[in-house]
Amino acid sequence: MSKGLAFEDLAVPLRTLRLLAADFGCLPAPEVRLSTIYPNRVELALFGDLAEFEAWREALGAAPEDVNYRVQGDGRTQVLRTTIAYSGAELELIGYSDIHALAQAEATA
Repeated sequence: MSKGLAFEDLAVPLRTLRLLAADFGCLPAPEVRLSTIYPNRVELALFGDLAEFEAWREALGAAPEDVNYRVQGDGRTQVLRTTIAYSGAELELIGYSDIHALAQAEATA
C-alpha cells in the first residue's frame, strides 16, 4: 500500500510521463493516472475513439496480439487494454468506446 510512500517514490512513473510527453506529444491526450498503490505504473486511458488507442499502441510498439478485448456496462462499452514496459515503468494503455456509437458509424460508412 501507500503507507510511508514519499512523493519521490513516484519518480519512475513521473519520469516516464515526462518522456511520453516529449516523445509522443502529437498523439491524442489521454487521461493519466498515477497511483500510490502501484507506484511504478502509469495508466493512459482514452475515451470515445479506439483509433486513438491504436495510435498510441502503434507508437509504443505494443503488439496487437497483446491487446485484451472485453465488453462492460451491460454490453454498451468495449474496452481495449494492453500493458508494456516503458522507461522503467509499467505502462497500461486502455481504450474505451461506446459500442452503440461504433455500430452507427459502421452503418453509415
